[in-house]
Amino acid sequence: MSKQSKEELQPTNDGENIEITNDEAQADAEAVDNELDLLQEELSALKDKYARVHADFDNIKKRLEREKYTAVEYSNEKFAKDMIPVMDALQMALTSSENVTDPQEHLSKLKEGIELTIKQFKTSLEKHGVTMVSHDEPFDPNIHNAVQSVESDEVESGEIVQTFQTGYKYKNRPLREAMVIVAK
Repeated sequence: MSKQSKEELQPTNDGENIEITNDEAQADAEAVDNELDLLQEELSALKDKYARVHADFDNIKKRLEREKYTAVEYSNEKFAKDMIPVMDALQMALTSSENVTDPQEHLSKLKEGIELTIKQFKTSLEKHGVTMVSHDEPFDPNIHNAVQSVESDEVESGEIVQTFQTGYKYKNRPLREAMVIVAK
């Protein structure tokens, strides 16, 4: 080894000494610094990307929350629109009674109008999943409320004899139980 200031001895894994010049060490240090700079730039870019994705996620989450609130708030809009013609029919029935010349004919027309309005109302309810509990169904305590039991020769024990109040279901869930009389 001729010049100690230009060369340094580095031990290797097997114990041998390798000569490395200052220029080589400086080049290695610059390469490490360059790689460190590249990694720091990549880290900075990834942090920026993460921040943007996180902000986008928060924005989407807020937008979906607003849309959900709006959907719940206006969920009955279609139902309400279908009820408006029924309301119109009832109002027309009231106004038709103002110019009555023949009360018997008016009563007949009024009854016919009410029957048509009930049919229209029932159709609108069924369109939205609301159905009447059938009077012909066997007694079911989930959709019927037995208010009385009577002896009957016409129907078997446990079957419905008469319905006091019609029950309604929304899809398969009862909205109002039917009030019925059941045979003993």
